[in-house]
Amino acid sequence: MPRKSPNAPACFSVEEANASLPLVRAIVRDLAELSRDVTDRRERLSYVLSGRPRESSAPYREELTQIEEELDRDTQRLRELVQELLDLGVEPKSVTEGLVDFPSRIDGRPVYLCWKLGEPEVLYWHERDAGVRGRRPLPRADRVEAALTGAKRRVERLRS
Repeated sequence: MPRKSPNAPACFSVEEANASLPLVRAIVRDLAELSRDVTDRRERLSYVLSGRPRESSAPYREELTQIEEELDRDTQRLRELVQELLDLGVEPKSVTEGLVDFPSRIDGRPVYLCWKLGEPEVLYWHERDAGVRGRRPLPRADRVEAALTGAKRRVERLRS
């Protein structure tokens, strides 16, 4: 069962989700890059090993064992990155696409605020059972709030 930090919000406002994006973005970027790399290396290793006996005397056995160990370490790192998101209260949905959801509420009902790597801030939401295909733009008031919050953060960064 994934653990969640006691400090993580049970329900994010648009402002809270956007405020967490610098950290979430960094974790998701690392997660997406490492995930694609691990998938690619596993496919190449599978191709190299296909139809070959796994004997301890086989040529390059040491190198293949080292590659497998590196893949195991990187797979563990992927799990750690996913757990970091879960600890923040953020739910990863597609590690290769960099898609995450923030539990939230709109008009009193539970929904997800939806963000994807490459988007400047959280601008979409969907019903809990709809998934990414059900993504819709945030209501106008929330989009204005998100834009103002983002603009304020950019101005603060320029001043410092």
